[in-house]
Amino acid sequence: QVDLVESGGGSVPAGGSLRLSCRVSGYRYGSTCLGWFRQRPGQEREAVAAIESPGSARYADSVKGRFTISQDNAKNTLYLQMNTLESEDTAMYYCTADFAPCGLYFSWDYWGNGTQVTVSS
Repeated sequence: QVDLVESGGGSVPAGGSLRLSCRVSGYRYGSTCLGWFRQRPGQEREAVAAIESPGSARYADSVKGRFTISQDNAKNTLYLQMNTLESEDTAMYYCTADFAPCGLYFSWDYWGNGTQVTVSS
């Protein structure tokens, strides 16, 4: 069982930055994928970024160069640093996890409750 709790969402102007955090428990380093998805208003949930294996991150094209996913194993925390935010980034952001084999575009078994990000233009 993997438990995920997100935090760090909020409202920012376009061009601003936010860092999302996800407290993770019950995962196994090296055999668990960790990732971020988002659901924009009126749209389906979509992949944003994932750590598919230690040292291997993958990003959706829409966030490449602007978002960075990272993890701090000592703190059992996954992060999503979001820079140069755009109004199109407004969404509920979800932390997710699954055990190998796994990847950004695989199905994921474990989900947090989400944290809202609102970017004003």
